Amino acid sequence: MYTKDGESYFIVDSHVHLWDGSPENQANRYGKGFIECFYDYHRNLSPEGWVWPLEKFEKYGEATLMKDLFEDGYVDKAIFQPTYLTDFFTNGFNTTEQDGFLAERHPDKFIVNGAWDPRDGEAGLAALERLAQRWNLRGVKLYTAEWKGDSKGWKLTDDWSYRYLEKCQELGIRNIHVHKGPTIYPLNRDAFDVADVDDVATAFPELNFIIEHVGLPRLEDFCWIATQEPNVYGGLAVAMPFIHSRPRYFAQIIMELLYWLDENRITFASDYAIWHPKWLIEQFVDFQVPEDMQGEYGTLTPDVKRKILGVNAAKLYEIEVPREATVPDEVADSTEAVGSAPAVPA
Repeated sequence: MYTKDGESYFIVDSHVHLWDGSPENQANRYGKGFIECFYDYHRNLSPEGWVWPLEKFEKYGEATLMKDLFEDGYVDKAIFQPTYLTDFFTNGFNTTEQDGFLAERHPDKFIVNGAWDPRDGEAGLAALERLAQRWNLRGVKLYTAEWKGDSKGWKLTDDWSYRYLEKCQELGIRNIHVHKGPTIYPLNRDAFDVADVDDVATAFPELNFIIEHVGLPRLEDFCWIATQEPNVYGGLAVAMPFIHSRPRYFAQIIMELLYWLDENRITFASDYAIWHPKWLIEQFVDFQVPEDMQGEYGTLTPDVKRKILGVNAAKLYEIEVPREATVPDEVADSTEAVGSAPAVPA
């Protein structure tokens, strides 16, 4: 746990990877362009002193990951979110199997999520069932812009996507993480659009849809969807590093999310290894909304920060939170914000 000024924070990093983007694994120029685009995010949004050389960023390995997350980074539990990209990387970029083998060596540290692609049809349904049995899946990560042959993306509302969501219900996989954020070369921006989220959230109320990257750059669209869909959550990967590079913009993002979603449906994520959790956590715990913005947005309290940093994701994944880092079920006036999201019209 991270402790500061007498306050304890249980940290669940809900979006981490162990990837191989090395030249030896790059299948083509798209693989090279993909990892270099990741690296640009890392280099441009990290504080001085936290930027890795490209060679380390491409393939950093188990020892580096374990030290960064659990020795230096304050993380108590990390959730692997796989991204296969087998059209770009010979052995896949970051697969469930690769994550699972590491998690088996450190069972107290990781939760393994799976993945599926509706374009795989019946064979993919069988593969999902095997993954669920092998690693006791409680969540999946979906990448709607991933290329597959001539196809450059899919939608959550596709017929086969509904088949897979039904399969998740059958298998007890309740947490559906969906990349809906900034584009990454060479993927198509529009394939990450959030417009298909509300339909599936309504159709599958028993599932939780954690929208990674909170829809950026479509934050407003995401918020209007999430306010009327109580099973839609916001994952802060990619939003978090703006706390350093553009703190006023970060204040706007986090307080808009609190206004529309409330403090129970926002989850911390470093998107490691794009960013290191240590500086993100330290800066978030120290962060406060600038005074001239507080009249509209209010302020952040330690209880709200506790929920975002770990308690909310712990509830989704049934992780026990130490007593000293728990939060009362109802935090009255927790954000001291002016107003709240409007009621949804009947």
